Amino acid sequence: MTSGAPRPAGVRPAEDESYRDTVRRLAAAQKSGRGAPAYSRFVNRKLGRLFAAAGFHLGLTPNGITVISAAFSFSGLVLLAAMRPSWWLGFAVTALLVLGYALDAADGQLARLRGGGSVTGEWLDHMVDCLKISTLHMCVLINWYRFLVIDPRTADPIDERWLLVPMGYAVVAAVSFFAQILNEQLVRNAGLRSASPTSAASADAGTPSILVSLLKVPTDYGLLCLIFLLLGASELFVGAYTLMFVGSAAYLMAASVKWFGQMKGLDRGAS
Repeated sequence: MTSGAPRPAGVRPAEDESYRDTVRRLAAAQKSGRGAPAYSRFVNRKLGRLFAAAGFHLGLTPNGITVISAAFSFSGLVLLAAMRPSWWLGFAVTALLVLGYALDAADGQLARLRGGGSVTGEWLDHMVDCLKISTLHMCVLINWYRFLVIDPRTADPIDERWLLVPMGYAVVAAVSFFAQILNEQLVRNAGLRSASPTSAASADAGTPSILVSLLKVPTDYGLLCLIFLLLGASELFVGAYTLMFVGSAAYLMAASVKWFGQMKGLDRGAS
C-alpha cells in the first residue's frame, strides 16, 4: 500500500506506515481550523498532529495522551505558584504549558487515527481543560500575592488591587469555557448539524477566516502560555496579562450578546 493511499483506522499503524506517513495522513483528515484563534490554529494544531502521530506509533491511547498533557500543564502551574518570578521560571512554565497544550490538541487527533473517540475520552478531556483553565489564573494570583505584594524582598511591590485581575480572569475563563460547552449541547439538543453557535460556520460566516483568527487573539490560550516568558520582568508580565484579561472580557461580552440572539433563533425554530 502506498503512503498516499487511504488506510483503515486501527489502534496501531500498518507495518509499512512510517511516522511521516502518519503525519501526512492525519493532516489530510484534519478538521478545519477556520475561526480558531491564531496560535491554536496555525501552531498548536500542527504540534498536536506531531504528538498524535508519535502516540499512534507508540501504541498510546487518547486518554493516555490527555493524562500526559495534564502532567505537563499542572507541573508548570505548580512551579508558577511556588517559585519567585524569574526569567528561567518563565521559560520553564512556558515550555511546560506549551507542551501540555500541544498534547491537549493531540488526544482528539489520535482518537481519529484509532477510528473515533469515546464519551469517556471527551469527558476526561473537558474536565482536565476546565480544571487547567481555572487553576492557571489562581496560580497567577498566588504568585503575585506571594512575590509581588507581600514579599519584603520585592524592590517595587505592586498594589494589592492588581490581584483583582487574575480573580476576574478566572471568572471570564470559566464562563467562556462553560458557554462553549453549553452552546454545543443546546445546538445538539435542537437537532441542528452546526457544531456550535461559537463555530466558524455560524458565528463567523462571511468573515475572512484569517481575520477571525486574529480578532480572537485575546481568547487564545496558546498566546496566554507564551506571555509567561515575561515572568522575569514583572511589570511587563503584569501589563501583558492584564491586556489579555481585558481583551478576553470584552470578547466574552460581545460574543454573549450574539450567542443570546442565536439561542433566541433556536427557540423560534423549535416553535
